[in-house]
Amino acid sequence: MREPDRIIRLRTVLSRTGLSRSTIYRKIAEGTFPPQIKISVNGSGWNESDINRWIADPVAWRNASSMRSDEASGGLLPTTVNRTGVRR
Repeated sequence: MREPDRIIRLRTVLSRTGLSRSTIYRKIAEGTFPPQIKISVNGSGWNESDINRWIADPVAWRNASSMRSDEASGGLLPTTVNRTGVRR
């Protein structure tokens, strides 16, 4: 039987990844780092397995994460408009 996944806090994520706090939050916003999960009203953490997978291969985690979001949206990617008004 598998052990349940542990939830780890920011301090542990910082020490395991070697990234700064601001870099972690920037990467979350970019979609290149596992997002936090809410554990209480004022607390959040990360699934340890997500962080371990990201450490093992950040590029593979990003690709797997984007594939999951593509499937959830029906395979359609959102369009964005750059500063010149051109859709991408």
